[in-house]
Amino acid sequence: MISQVERDLSIQNRLPGTPTPPSSPRLCRSRSKSSGQQQSRTFPHRLSWILLSVLLRRQGILLFAPLIYVSCMLFHMRVASFDAAPIIHRRPAPGSVYRSPQIYARLRSDIDADNSTADAISTIWKRSYKGVEWKPCVNKSTGVLPESNGFIFIEANGGLNQQRTSICNAVAVAGYLNATLVIPNFHYHSIWKDPSKFGDIYDEEYFVDTLANDVRVVDTVPEYLMERFDYNLTNVFNFRVKAWAPTSYYRDSVLPKLLEEKVIRISPFANRLSFDAPRAIQRFRCLANNVALRFSKPILTQGETLVKKMKKLSANNAGKYVSVHLRFEEDMVAFSCCVFDGGNQEKQDMIAARERGWKGKFTKPGRVIRPGANRLNGKCPLTPLEVGLMLRGMGFNKSTYIYLAAGPIYSGNRTMAPLLEMFPNLQTKEMLASEEELAPFKNFSSRMAAIDYTVCLHSEVFVTTQGGNFPHFLMGHRRYLFGGHSKTIRPDKRKLAVLFDNPKLGWKSFKRQMLSMRSHSDSKGFVLKRPSDSIYIFPCPDCMCRKNKTTASAT
Repeated sequence: MISQVERDLSIQNRLPGTPTPPSSPRLCRSRSKSSGQQQSRTFPHRLSWILLSVLLRRQGILLFAPLIYVSCMLFHMRVASFDAAPIIHRRPAPGSVYRSPQIYARLRSDIDADNSTADAISTIWKRSYKGVEWKPCVNKSTGVLPESNGFIFIEANGGLNQQRTSICNAVAVAGYLNATLVIPNFHYHSIWKDPSKFGDIYDEEYFVDTLANDVRVVDTVPEYLMERFDYNLTNVFNFRVKAWAPTSYYRDSVLPKLLEEKVIRISPFANRLSFDAPRAIQRFRCLANNVALRFSKPILTQGETLVKKMKKLSANNAGKYVSVHLRFEEDMVAFSCCVFDGGNQEKQDMIAARERGWKGKFTKPGRVIRPGANRLNGKCPLTPLEVGLMLRGMGFNKSTYIYLAAGPIYSGNRTMAPLLEMFPNLQTKEMLASEEELAPFKNFSSRMAAIDYTVCLHSEVFVTTQGGNFPHFLMGHRRYLFGGHSKTIRPDKRKLAVLFDNPKLGWKSFKRQMLSMRSHSDSKGFVLKRPSDSIYIFPCPDCMCRKNKTTASAT
């Protein structure tokens, strides 16, 4: 029961205008003291006091206090862990960055200061010829040919040396089938853009005369046969032969039709005969490639003139010079899908070049381009800078004369500068010959390539930087001329990619690796042909004989 006094006090508190009872002196002192303490407290302290007061007045909240505490701690730890996490700078994938310019900048002072060895050109080929030297032994027939089974007409496509493959294989097929070969027609290609005919590249009369007792060769199909086909060779039955067809196919399929029609056509004809052929057929290939095919007089004369100039310039090295086949033209860089140091301009140039040359090939759905993987797999063309570093590492000094066989180098002024710094005696056909001398060949890619071929053929050292028919034919031809040794440096581009990707690469380590690579090329100079190998790269033993069989068998 509430007392009467308490009821009266509550009524007074509710009535307006009722004076408030005076406060207790103790309470006043307490409030005064609290007020002074609150003024001295900081904001965090005041906030903590308020929260505590609320918790004390609302005791139910205390039940959730542990849960709130744990949640706050977890949230704080999560935020703190994110704030404290170190920033990780990932290193680009191996091979994805073209580092060779940085390597050159790092090693340049060491390269300039390295005079430890004599020029490698005088000591590079150390392998002894004793007992293993080979000599050409392709003999022409002296007998009379039997009556011909008919005429074979082929179309040779591609560049200079792909056409050469077609010619030699056509001679072999014609000889095997006892047919008459019509001088091959060169198919015009939109990439090579060379309308040259057979007689513009090769000495046609010499070709016919050399093969006279082995394979009949004529300029055209006789008129009495052409009359049957309205004087149009496209009306002649055409064989579309599969690549690397065996000799049995020509015997079982082509010969019967040849006997029936008396004239047949085979188009296209690149790589349409297996390398694993009987010895008698290989002899026709050897005879055509190494003896019958001689460049036309204008090309041969110009090429030999440049060889004499190179030997004269390198007189201090006994007329010995290095030839380098450099494939760093725009189309080669574009096709490789590799990235170099040309930035956005290079990117746009390569996109345009791929679209011009191979419409849609590189933009098909699902096509993935991995420049780094391409480089590590040895599929990127070596740059002029990388060729220079490699050769200096192999011991070729600054005074070495180098003949550069190449088309227009991509971004040449920029990319050629480091190579010229390392080898200031570098020469090209454009530097050795006047504009007037090169005028008859300038707009014909195959004729210009034939001049390069001649100068490279007679160099002391040939360096190939990319695969292809040009270096392959040169290696085989050099073996044929130099006792079975190709005298060719074939760099290991996979190893080079790893070395050039190492920003800490030192000169001594790099040079040791390059000398090992040079020695490996020397040891691979003598290689005998295996059944599936190209006879145009490995002429031994089908086109050559041992020079000293007694010594060879003794060893």
